[in-house]
Amino acid sequence: MLLSLRIHHLYLFKIKEITLNITFFIALIAVLVIIMSFVLLAYRSFIQRILKEKNAQYEAEVQHQKQIVLENIKAQESERKRIAVMIHDDIGNRLNILSLWLNNLDTKGDELIKKNITTQMSSLIDSARSISHSLYPVNLESVGLVLYIEELIANLAGRINISLNVSPKFQKKEIFIEVQLYRIIQEFTTNVLKHSEASRVWIYIKDNTGNLAVVISDNGNSFEYEEVKKGMGIKNIESRIKSMNAAHKWKNVLGHGSRLIIKIPYNNEISDQISIS
Repeated sequence: MLLSLRIHHLYLFKIKEITLNITFFIALIAVLVIIMSFVLLAYRSFIQRILKEKNAQYEAEVQHQKQIVLENIKAQESERKRIAVMIHDDIGNRLNILSLWLNNLDTKGDELIKKNITTQMSSLIDSARSISHSLYPVNLESVGLVLYIEELIANLAGRINISLNVSPKFQKKEIFIEVQLYRIIQEFTTNVLKHSEASRVWIYIKDNTGNLAVVISDNGNSFEYEEVKKGMGIKNIESRIKSMNAAHKWKNVLGHGSRLIIKIPYNNEISDQISIS
């Protein structure tokens, strides 16, 4: 009987010991799980912080590059404007005065010489005006973007058919924006005349809620963007778009024309946030 009780107590002790060991083991596992959870959370937080810092550095670099592009374009435009104004106001006026003097000059019957000189003088005046105009749109600030585009269209009327459609809500923009848009339209039409064999160009300018939309398209041969994106024409257009903090998209179909869509934010938001369909 005593032996039976002793065995029973020993059995209970072993069971208790095993239970304690299991409890300890479970507690140890729970502690390890908690520690691992904290380690994983800390590691995740560390990775997120590193990624956030890298994203911040990337954004800062992007903004820095945009600022460099903007400053370079502004410096170029300032120098172009200085030279253009000099040609337009100084050389152009001098040529006009010479032309007036020539018309009043008594050539004593030598009309052929007078005619040749007059022709050359007129050609020089047109060349000076053309050079000034190509360097910087001197009168754009006074006449506005729309009238200046219409003048460009009139000058190219003999070479290509260009139509302009402007939203009735369109209002005059900051001069820097208008100059860049004019340059983009000028560059686009120049590229069309040189390369696309197009017969028509369409220009749409529309004031939307929160942004200005500009669409330029043609019915020419178009191009593969990846093949020409490093060319000066595309680079000039895209650098000017970047300087306005705008979003853009090319929609090209080989043999059926090209289309450039530009959206310029009014509140200077990051251009990547603008949706272009």
